[in-house]
Amino acid sequence: MIRAVLDTNIAVAAGKSSANSSPNREIISRWIQGQFKLLISRDIAAEYALKLRERGVDESAIVEFLKHLALLADIVEIKFFHFRHYPIDEDDIAFLLCAMNGSATHLVSYDPHLLDLDIYYPEIDIIPPIPFLHALRQTHS
Repeated sequence: MIRAVLDTNIAVAAGKSSANSSPNREIISRWIQGQFKLLISRDIAAEYALKLRERGVDESAIVEFLKHLALLADIVEIKFFHFRHYPIDEDDIAFLLCAMNGSATHLVSYDPHLLDLDIYYPEIDIIPPIPFLHALRQTHS
């Protein structure tokens, strides 16, 4: 099964979008349907809530998303902190640590600093949302 960490920008884009064709909303929908396992750490859950509020996402949508996190996501305990290559952006540390500690198959983001880490972590497919959706669609078609 696909085990993925979603960068905050994916959750925020899904929360802000009203379009049914939004790739970010499709990712969240596919997660809720059980098509992949979402991995989060306590730091990531807090970051999601903070950024969704800062970006003006409706409070009821935030509460619903956090309920899904509590019920469906796997909470990863961060036990080791070793990096082969340290992220340039300190905000990326929590996501990379979660992916490494949770044996993620994918780390999904729009952030070029995070995407550039793929050469240092070949065991994790660090990709943007559209290629991730293609992988999900192939797995569940």
